[in-house]
Amino acid sequence: MFQTAPIEAASQSELTSQIAARLHTALTTHLQQAYAPDQRKNLRLFSATETADLLGVTGQFLRKCHSDGSLPEPEVIKNGRRFYSGEEILQARHFLEASSRKSGKYLPGRREGDKLQVIQLMNFKGGSAKSTSAIHLCHYLALNGYRVLAIDLDPQGSLTGFCGIQTELEFEGASIYDALRYEDPVPMSEAIVETYFPGLHLAPARLVLSEFETETAVNAGRGVAFFEKLSLAIQSVEGDYDVVVIDSPPALGFLTLTGLYAATSVIVPMTPSMLDLASTQQFVEMTSAYLGVIEDTGVKLDHDFFSFLITRDDPSDIPSQQIVSLMRALFQDRVVGATGLRSTAIGDASMLKMSIYEVARSEMTRSTYDRAKNSMDAVGAEIAGMLQQAWGR
Repeated sequence: MFQTAPIEAASQSELTSQIAARLHTALTTHLQQAYAPDQRKNLRLFSATETADLLGVTGQFLRKCHSDGSLPEPEVIKNGRRFYSGEEILQARHFLEASSRKSGKYLPGRREGDKLQVIQLMNFKGGSAKSTSAIHLCHYLALNGYRVLAIDLDPQGSLTGFCGIQTELEFEGASIYDALRYEDPVPMSEAIVETYFPGLHLAPARLVLSEFETETAVNAGRGVAFFEKLSLAIQSVEGDYDVVVIDSPPALGFLTLTGLYAATSVIVPMTPSMLDLASTQQFVEMTSAYLGVIEDTGVKLDHDFFSFLITRDDPSDIPSQQIVSLMRALFQDRVVGATGLRSTAIGDASMLKMSIYEVARSEMTRSTYDRAKNSMDAVGAEIAGMLQQAWGR
């Protein structure tokens, strides 16, 4: 039970300590109720219709593959209906790719000679749906056959929570900080964990990651280059992935800059309001100044794309649509054509640290669910197309 009695404290430190303790209890109770008994998230099953859509085939083709033995039957069959786990969908991709005449039809990731794609989502304006956009992009790409590594560079660990690791419940594993720290860093491979979501791995964040900012300030005075630390860490594992998605903190500090140096592409999520537009302008101006400092050291930065993503878009809100139109007029194709819609379906899913892809259509009003999912699908498909273009396809 939550404590509801008034908090009485003799000092400010005691007051904040009691507030933190109550919040910890509330979070722990909520997470233990929301997750399985072992405190691990589990990905739902997908219907045959959903699976066929994900694979880009017809239901008839899928049934034929099962009947002729080219695809194994899924483990769960209820009332004659097939339901597929995420792992079974990924296995189906490998089976179908092996017999496909067109390379990359079912596994569209890197081919020989393709460079690893590293996408950084960044903005120092809180509430820009940066972490929500990051997890939806990760889940979309993983469901569509890409090998994805998510890197959480935000000490608050929002992306880590979305990926099923709850630092609030005393997670003690290695984190991205352990791979970036200046004293005795661990290999990047030791800071990466598998998630419950097939095709998606995670380099999690813990609050200690904030120490990187302090340590970098100290070491920078000694002439130690900080900006290449993440890039070098990623290089050590790049053969295992097609795409890396980095969720940056809402600040333009050393963590964001080391991510920016490692990135091959940048996406700036922003909500369509005048306040957010002004904040984004300042953010991009400061980013330019910092990039100039890095380039003055002789380093050449070359991003495949630097794009804006409109989030929490409400087509019925006239003032916000004026901002969207302004952004498109100013930057044309540097604004992702699809937008992340403002949706109660996405908001409700986020409250449980889930993406829309983890929610069954039957659990929500179908029109609301379809609208939200179609929005996220459109954003994911457009960014996937940008990745394919970067690979020269």
